[in-house]
Amino acid sequence: MAGDTGFSPQRLKRARYALAAVFCVHGAVTGSFATRIPWIQDHIGASAGQLGLALAFPAIGSSLLMPVSGAISHRFGARNALRGLLALWTLALALPAFAPNLLTLCAVLFVYGAMAGTSDVAMNALGVETENRLGRSIMSGLHGMWSAGALIGSAAGTLAAHLGADARLHHCIAAVVLTVLGFAACQGVLDLRSTHEEPSPPRFALPPRSALIIGAVGFCAVFAEGASLDWSAVFLRDTLHTSAGLAAGSTTALALTMAVARLAGDRVVDRFGAVRTVRAGGVLATLGGLLVVLAPNPPIVIAGFALIGLGVAVVVPLAFAAAGRSGPNPSQAIAGVATITYTSGLVAPSAIGGIANATSLVGSFVLVTVLAFGLVLGGGVLRSAGRVAAKADSTGAEVPGPLS
Repeated sequence: MAGDTGFSPQRLKRARYALAAVFCVHGAVTGSFATRIPWIQDHIGASAGQLGLALAFPAIGSSLLMPVSGAISHRFGARNALRGLLALWTLALALPAFAPNLLTLCAVLFVYGAMAGTSDVAMNALGVETENRLGRSIMSGLHGMWSAGALIGSAAGTLAAHLGADARLHHCIAAVVLTVLGFAACQGVLDLRSTHEEPSPPRFALPPRSALIIGAVGFCAVFAEGASLDWSAVFLRDTLHTSAGLAAGSTTALALTMAVARLAGDRVVDRFGAVRTVRAGGVLATLGGLLVVLAPNPPIVIAGFALIGLGVAVVVPLAFAAAGRSGPNPSQAIAGVATITYTSGLVAPSAIGGIANATSLVGSFVLVTVLAFGLVLGGGVLRSAGRVAAKADSTGAEVPGPLS
């Protein structure tokens, strides 16, 4: 791709901060929606089972539409594609609260998920390209900003719920504000465009084999993350018979360690490389899983969940980075990895519940521990996401990256 030329350090630094703001806005939409799910459930009169069915549709929409993101970026340019897809995502926040019944809710959540997935691929692909030009890891920090945005969105949503605000009004206001902020942030990202010589990618294509291998590592991390986030509080309440407040503390510990690890992860990756970072994270997550399975008291179990969060936090950002460097079409490879990881997040909660029904919650987290150890065994496939070597020729001039 062609586009911005020169890429001075100042320009790249501004582009990095602008993209961090984009990730923050994207996360804020998710946080805003999650806090008002109980309002939406009451509004349409859905049972727990019906709500669970509806909440599967965002992942379905994301998985099916992610592969088209590359074609959109190729046609309109990275900046314009991201600007449009992010705006559609932020505006989609307003849709679910207006659904009058379960069928309509499923339909709008499909659209909501599709916009989430396509914008997710676009911003991660641009993140990989920006990282290539900077010559150092930034993907973990970008995903840390996503987590920060989710926390901000959920905090605002919690306040709105506490004040008894109608979710339709809350989400309309949030959608407008986030759309404006997202549009402003997109102005600063790199404007990469395809040249006439580059063939247009297919509108819908299966991910390359390299993305499937990298995605398998991401699958292990997201499964452990999703299972722990959704089931940690239930685990403490049902297995160790703790209070609801103490049980909720396990989820908070997990979310906090993940956010902190992602924000600090780039420095670790730059110093030790992606492979050693992921393998060390796998060791921590495995140790955390063992504490959850074997520990007899709540504080140790909470520490175990915190270690799981710490161990898996940087894996998905590094998987996206590795996918983006695994072939000639970064968006297609990233879409493949994202589809696999989204699928993992979709199946993890129900898989844990199914195993728990057949055995116990302890038995379910034996599987989580095994998958966490898979990060130790499979970390080597993320080698291309390690320290990004500065691209320079013998005279010190910049050598264009794969999309320039």
